[in-house]
Amino acid sequence: MLFKARSAAVYGIDAHIIDVEVDFSGIKLDKEQFSTVGLPDAAVRESRDRVRSAIKNSGFEIPTTRITINLAPADLKKEGSGFDLPIAIGILGAYGALHIKDLTDYLLVGELGLDGSLRAVQGMLPIAVAARAKGIPNLIIPASNAREAAVVEGVNVYPVKSLLEVRELLNSAAMGGITVTPLKVETNSLLNEMQHFPFDFKDVRGQQVAKRALEVAAAGGHNILMIGPPGSGKTMLAKRLPSILAPLRFEEALETTKIHSVAGVLDAEQGLVAHRPFRSPHHTISDAGLIGGGMMPRPGEVSLAHNGLLFLDELPEFPRNVLEVLRQPLEDGHVTIARAAMSLSFPARFMLAAAMNPCPCGYFNDKSRECMCTPPMIQRYVSKVSGPLLDRIDIHIEVPAVQYKELRGGAAAEGSAQIRERVLAARERQHERFGQAAERTKGSAKAVSRPIFANSQMNTQQIRTFCELSSDAERLLERAMQQQGLSARAHDRILKVARTIADLGGEQDVAVKHIAEAIQYRTLDRSYWS
Repeated sequence: MLFKARSAAVYGIDAHIIDVEVDFSGIKLDKEQFSTVGLPDAAVRESRDRVRSAIKNSGFEIPTTRITINLAPADLKKEGSGFDLPIAIGILGAYGALHIKDLTDYLLVGELGLDGSLRAVQGMLPIAVAARAKGIPNLIIPASNAREAAVVEGVNVYPVKSLLEVRELLNSAAMGGITVTPLKVETNSLLNEMQHFPFDFKDVRGQQVAKRALEVAAAGGHNILMIGPPGSGKTMLAKRLPSILAPLRFEEALETTKIHSVAGVLDAEQGLVAHRPFRSPHHTISDAGLIGGGMMPRPGEVSLAHNGLLFLDELPEFPRNVLEVLRQPLEDGHVTIARAAMSLSFPARFMLAAAMNPCPCGYFNDKSRECMCTPPMIQRYVSKVSGPLLDRIDIHIEVPAVQYKELRGGAAAEGSAQIRERVLAARERQHERFGQAAERTKGSAKAVSRPIFANSQMNTQQIRTFCELSSDAERLLERAMQQQGLSARAHDRILKVARTIADLGGEQDVAVKHIAEAIQYRTLDRSYWS
């Protein structure tokens, strides 16, 4: 007897539909024999023991015969425990325990416990997207994964807790239709709910220049490097940066949730990543941990920070080979991991915020403390951050020690809510600008392959279109390029930052003052790296 069910396997952040075929040989044996083919990994091969116990503990008996399970297409490697449920349903259907004979309209995924209960699996959101793309209307999955999958419109998500519930659900479908209401999630309410942040900029006294630079960085999605002595507030400022970032749009939230789902770090109760990610790995992280990797590649910190913020504290303490792998994702917005088994790409469009001391002791150029480092020591320390990586960071600012009068006196600092209002207004101008440009180029050869949400994501052609300069601004930029020896990449990034500064001021054109401020954010590195 042959019975077919449908499941899915996740590769990178995308899923492929897998046909699960179960066949009984009909030859009586002393004990049932399982044989799983179709490039299964260890977790899939071990499923026979989980499935056997789950079926028996659910009140069913497995015929003592040879059972062959084929996972098609056979040339794709299958991994994970999500095939437990379709294999078990296939066995029940093969020996007649199900009334339904055709499961073409159902996709089943889930790990089975020995008692027949269902446990959550990783990557459910990509699976739901793949089911919708293939026209599979019904998704039967563990209840713990239900909210995540229900974010995808166009599929009916049925949360179940045990193998018996799945059997009853399928039998009811065969007898007259499913009476259970599929789970629905209001994505707009998730994204529009009140934003709560544990940190606020009103706690930061002084550092007005740094706050302004962070506001510009948040408004345009620009990378930023803060250099200053210990205790000047670099980490404090970075932790408050998420409180002024623009909220995720639905397209961004969906893509970010897919990555978190595949990595297994998604909050099951929430179902959708509603806030921009904030990732802050320790400086002992490996290059594979930062960029992603493994035998079956998994996303790293740069992909988990996609559409969010990656904060690297004590930047020179990271191994140089770890920092160098950031160069490609900072430029391209994605990472490609090639292994013998397969090659996968993960999105990695993130905003980088980094902090570092100016020297090993931390007090170079500090007016209150004497630096004990020699020039060669300082040079070795700062050279751990290479020039090519530094060139990809749009804004470099100095964060000096806060004076006592600023720390104890004066009016309360401006809060995150006020700064966030200006950032949101600037982001709205960018969204309107890029949306209109996308409409004009729609259907033409100039159409952009992926949507643009911030000034930092502009390509060369968009820079020429949206960053036109007056003759005075041209002369100022030319003089800065010649005097400071800036690269072509620095030229483009200065224009992007100037465009953001103009957006914050609500101005249509990029003026001399905007170029001047953007150039100031590129001069600090000459004090340390020259």
